[in-house]
Amino acid sequence: MDSPPSVPGAQAIARAASLLRLVSAGGAAGLTVSELARRADLTRPTTHRLLTALRHEGLVDQDEALGTWMPGPELYLMGTAAASRYDITSLARDIVRSLAVRTEESAFLSVRRGDETVCLLREEGSFPIRSFVLSEGVRFPLGVASAGLAILSFLPDHDVDAYFERHPELPERWGAAHAPTRLRGRLRETHERGYAVNPGLIVEGSFGVGAAVFTREGHPQWALSLTGVEFRFGPDRLPELGRVLLAHAHQLTTRVAAARG
Repeated sequence: MDSPPSVPGAQAIARAASLLRLVSAGGAAGLTVSELARRADLTRPTTHRLLTALRHEGLVDQDEALGTWMPGPELYLMGTAAASRYDITSLARDIVRSLAVRTEESAFLSVRRGDETVCLLREEGSFPIRSFVLSEGVRFPLGVASAGLAILSFLPDHDVDAYFERHPELPERWGAAHAPTRLRGRLRETHERGYAVNPGLIVEGSFGVGAAVFTREGHPQWALSLTGVEFRFGPDRLPELGRVLLAHAHQLTTRVAAARG
């Protein structure tokens, strides 16, 4: 079968979109052209040319004194317009706080964005030793952090297969535990158990658990998660953490359905 014709300008749009995501992740501190070029796997001239075009449209801005690039005003306006559909932080804030209080661990809300999860909310737990793997704006590929593992576990099989086809780099970038065969095993375990467990696969000694939050139509679009040090996630405590996490995820799923019904 012949490949479908490419859409004119698709490569330029994909590159610009990649830069917008990177600039957004850089936040108020901003990132230099060189750093953006490296992360986007683009040449420096191409990166500068795209950033200049995006700046002309108001989508990015530049601190000329420091040479760093940051999100622009138009990006803020677009985000505000989209928030009513995609942003559930106002619905979730007290639930994330309750999760942190109940477990004493750091609690998070993440959202699916394409093939990644993005952290939207973080609430510190009272336990003095904490994990700092995750914070607002941090992105991970689906299946890597516990939030993305929970979401990927409840996607249809054909979507999971397509995801692995698009991302053969997972084991090279994130370790052998993310090879398709081993990751599929964790997906099955997550689906059966109801919540995902990340046993220190991102940072040694930093454990995480995650549970999917669903749209009114039943699609896994968000996730609640907990992170902490290894000895706090042992076999004697993990089941209770999972039960509390699932209860809060169900509460948020119910709240999302009621708000958008």
